[in-house]
Amino acid sequence: MMNILQTERGLDVVIVGGGMITNDLLLPSIYHLQRTGYVNNIQVCALDSGPLKALKQNIEMQEAFPGQDFEGFPSLTEPESNKFPELYKEVIAKMKPRQMVIVAMPDQFHYQVVMEALNQNQHILCVKPLVLKYEQALEIEKIAYEKGLFVGVEYHKRFDRRSLIAKRSYSLKQFGEFVMGEAKLIEPYFYRSSNFQNWFTCDKTDPFVYIGCHYVDLVYFITGLKPVEVSVSGVKGRFPNGNEGYLWANGRIRFENNAILSVTDGLGYPDEGAGSNDQSLQMFFEGDNKTGMLKHDDQFRGVEHSYLDGIGCGGSHFNYVSPDFYKLVPWEGDGFKPVGYGFDSVSASVSTAFLIESKVLNLSVAESLAQRRRMIKEVDQKGIIATPANSYINELVVEAARISILHDGEAVTIEYGEMPSVNLRSKREQTGS
Repeated sequence: MMNILQTERGLDVVIVGGGMITNDLLLPSIYHLQRTGYVNNIQVCALDSGPLKALKQNIEMQEAFPGQDFEGFPSLTEPESNKFPELYKEVIAKMKPRQMVIVAMPDQFHYQVVMEALNQNQHILCVKPLVLKYEQALEIEKIAYEKGLFVGVEYHKRFDRRSLIAKRSYSLKQFGEFVMGEAKLIEPYFYRSSNFQNWFTCDKTDPFVYIGCHYVDLVYFITGLKPVEVSVSGVKGRFPNGNEGYLWANGRIRFENNAILSVTDGLGYPDEGAGSNDQSLQMFFEGDNKTGMLKHDDQFRGVEHSYLDGIGCGGSHFNYVSPDFYKLVPWEGDGFKPVGYGFDSVSASVSTAFLIESKVLNLSVAESLAQRRRMIKEVDQKGIIATPANSYINELVVEAARISILHDGEAVTIEYGEMPSVNLRSKREQTGS
C-alpha cells in the first residue's frame, strides 16, 4: 500500500487515550496509514502527560516510523500529577468536520467520548465494547446515520483470516449447525500492575465484558446466531493498589437455536509463560448423522523462538510467537510496517471513513449526506467491520453480563423485537412474563 491515494488529503486523527492499546496497536497502525496517505495530522489526548511521554520515548516505534510524530495533549511539560479529564472535548472541538476520532478509553467512558465526537461531526473508531448498554448503542447508531458519520468498533478478530474462512464455511453449510462451544482468553498477570488497577473495579467492568466479548462477537460473526441468555460468574481479587476487581470470570451464553458457548477469561496468564496470553475457540456442529468441528488455538500459531536473552514482560527466553495479530516487520519502505489482523481492523475503519469522504468531495450538502448514508448502510450490511447496526448484540450481551455477575451468576435473558431488552430470568418467571 504505497501512497496510492496521494491525490487526496488524508484524515486528521485524534486518539483519545494514551494507554496500552494505543501503544501496542493504534498509534503504530495510524502512523503507517499516515505514510500511505490515509491519515494527515495525528494528535493524542490523554488524562495526563505520563502516557504521552511513554509513547514519544518508545524506541521500537521510533525505529519503525522514522521522522513521524504526534501532537500530544496535555503538553508534555505538564507535571504528570496534573489531570485533564475534560481536555479531549477541547481537542475534538478544534477539529475540522468529518475527520476521525479514535476512542481508546476504559469501557465506562466510551459513551461520553463517542457522543462528544458525534456532536462535533466526526467519524469514529472505538475499541470494543462500543458501550455498556444497548440503548446507548442505538442512540449512537441513529445520530451517526442522521449525520452521515461512520462509526466502527474494533472487534479485530473478525479480520483474522481463519475467522473469515470459518464464516464462509458456515454459510456454505460445511460445518453443520452450531450446538456447543468453548472459548478462553486469559490476559497477562502484569495487567494487574498497569493502569487497569485504577478502573478495572467490580462496579465498572470484568474480564468477560472486557475481553470475553471478543469471542461472543466472533461466534455471532461466524454463525449469525443471536444470543438469548447470559450467565456470568466472577472471582474477585485485589490489585496492587488495594482496589477490588473481578480478576477471573466465566460466562455461559445460550443462542437462539439453543446452542451454548462457555467463555473463560482472566487477568492471570503467567508473565514468565511462553505466550503473551492464552486464548482459543472450539465449536462443535450437528449435521445429518455426523458432526463438524472448528478449533482455533489463538495463542500457539506454530512459531517457536528461543532467544539468547529473555524478552517480553516476564523476560522469558522461549516464546510462542504469533505473527497473526500484530507484528512490526521489514517492508519495501522506510522503517518497519505493522502486519496482522489487528492492523487490518484499524485500517479497514480508517480507510472506510477516508473513502466515504473522498466520494463526496464535489457533491452538494444534500447529495453528500445521501451518499454517506448509502455507504454506511453498505458497510452495515456487509458485516465485516463491526458497526453499531451489525454488532448491537454485543451491547445486549455485556449489559446482561454486568447484571448477571453482580447477581452472583443469575441468568439474564435477552428479548428481541421492536425494542430489545435484558431482564433477570428469575424476575421474568416471578412476573409470569
